[in-house]
Formats: sequence, structure tokens, C-alpha cells
Amino acid sequence: MHRIAVFIDGAYLDKVLEPMRHGRKIGYYHLVTNIVRQAGGDREIIRVYYYHCLPYQSNPPTLEQSQRIGHAQSFFRALQRTPRFEVRQGRLEYRGDDSTGKPIYEQKRVDLLLGIDLTLHAAKGNVDEMFIIAGDSDFIPAICAAKSEGIVTYLVHRPHPHDDLLDEVDERIEITQSLVDSSTLP
Repeated sequence: MHRIAVFIDGAYLDKVLEPMRHGRKIGYYHLVTNIVRQAGGDREIIRVYYYHCLPYQSNPPTLEQSQRIGHAQSFFRALQRTPRFEVRQGRLEYRGDDSTGKPIYEQKRVDLLLGIDLTLHAAKGNVDEMFIIAGDSDFIPAICAAKSEGIVTYLVHRPHPHDDLLDEVDERIEITQSLVDSSTLP
């Protein structure tokens, strides 16, 4: 039986799922098990790591900001209580406004947390395979480190992850509408 870990870039997954959820809630446990099932074979999920930030909150926060924070905290708490899930939080930093006056926010620490966890699991030999739900090339050094330790890496993506990321992983699984449909909650 293959021992696996799953690493989820929450902001990336949010963007991927938004046009596919059609107002429905996604069961993240179901989504992960459905993704792993697509790879075939006999696998045990050792841990699922979910990386994200709470929404930005000014001082003092607006009512809308407080509501968004409350929803995100409830969601993170529910994920944390899901079997074998671990939530890792970064910070969202305000970086000013763009030319149209729209605020610019930047995630801090999230990519580094994911890369550290991925590399530590590989170095310690905790798992045989890693499923990475992400779309940017920041994770390539950690993926290379895992592969050098003999870990098989899967990229779970849709629709256009970074080309270098596609080139670096061993296997690819696309997030399809049918995968999302089979992972929604009643």
C-alpha cells in the first residue's frame, strides 16, 4: 500500500472550484479521496495539508470584513476537524491599490509552508507519493527535492498550471467538472 500526503494551495483551489461548484458546497474529504482514487492502486492517505490565509481585515474591521473572517474561520475549523486534515495559515497583506483603485492583497508564508512540509515529508521518508494541488512554479524546488528522495509526485490541476510545473511532476490529474460534481455535499 502506498502512503501518500496531499498538499493543497487553498487560494488556487478556490479559483479552480469557483466556476465549477455552481453554488454548491464541496466536501473536501470527498474531493481528496476522489482525486486519489483517480490515480488507481491501493493508497493510504497519511495527511492532507491545506494552506490558506484569512481574508484581509482593516483596523477597525468593516462589518463585511468581520463576516468574511468569521466564515473563513468556521471553514478552517471544519477542515481541521476532518480526519487527517491539517490547516496551515499564512497571512494576507494589503499592498496598496491598483490603477483602478482596486485593493491589492498578497499572501505571505503560504508557499513557503507548503514547500517546507513537502520537503520534510520527503526527507523523512514518511510517504511514497505526494499529490500537489497547486498551479504556480514556486513549488518546483520542493518537488525536485521530493523526487530526489524517490517520491512520486502528482500535480492536481485545472486548467492552466505553469508549464514548468507540468514538466517537473511525475504524473498529472486534471480537476474536471465530473470530479467536482462527485465531491459536492447534499
